[in-house]
Amino acid sequence: MKTGTRAHGHDLRAEDLTLGYGTTDIVCNLDVRIPDGRITVIVGANACGKSTLLRGLARLLPPRDGTVLLDGRSVQDMRSIEVAKLLGLLPQSPVAPDGITVGDLVGRGRYPHQGWFRKWNSADEAALVRAFEATGTGDLIDRRISDLSGGQRQRVWIAMVLAQETDLLLLDEPTTFLDISNQIELLDLMIDLNRESGTTVVLVLHDLNLAFRYADHIVAMKAGAIFAEGPPAEVATAAVIKDVFGLDCEVVPDPVAGTPMIVPRGRHHSACAADA
Repeated sequence: MKTGTRAHGHDLRAEDLTLGYGTTDIVCNLDVRIPDGRITVIVGANACGKSTLLRGLARLLPPRDGTVLLDGRSVQDMRSIEVAKLLGLLPQSPVAPDGITVGDLVGRGRYPHQGWFRKWNSADEAALVRAFEATGTGDLIDRRISDLSGGQRQRVWIAMVLAQETDLLLLDEPTTFLDISNQIELLDLMIDLNRESGTTVVLVLHDLNLAFRYADHIVAMKAGAIFAEGPPAEVATAAVIKDVFGLDCEVVPDPVAGTPMIVPRGRHHSACAADA
């Protein structure tokens, strides 16, 4: 997917960050720096704070303590349109307005680039064409979002974020509702986007083997804190998987990619693994 070369990198980080809902803290005193121009995947057990952290980084959830900095500025002090020009977010379970068509929804990805006096132009049109082509959703332009399958909807939401053409892209469980072939296609697209235009990509994924295959950098969370981070080959150990997920496993090379691959033991197959 050709989007043009990015002018420069960006520094996205959290310092002593605490986030939560109601009276409950979910992320506590967390420090993290997102590697610029790389693909970072956040992993962890359910309710460990992955999505909460992503919402905090994207300025959707204000810190209770600490700060999120984008190029040295607190995102809370930046105008929404400033952040939207630099950072695109696909949250979990996004909701579309009633009756909106695919074309109109994806077109909303261009809103940060519009001003009071700037009208839709050829650059906007080209961005939409690229987004539709990349996600294979061009044939859905005139259909209403409510009439689509779960997998189609997910690809359309991804198209909207791609149309935004930001230097940083944060996707929360983007493979939800997608079958395995579309999951691979989406993650391959993230690689293309990263390599061709230098886009920094941050993903929350549940599938560890896909995470270790596609990530440059892994952030493993446990109980609202970062338990381990680094390249997949360093983070993907049986001990880390046991501590973070409570799962007994073997770690072997992925026969296709050569990256770490998790092979769970399970109660019914542990004896076979022990006898091998």
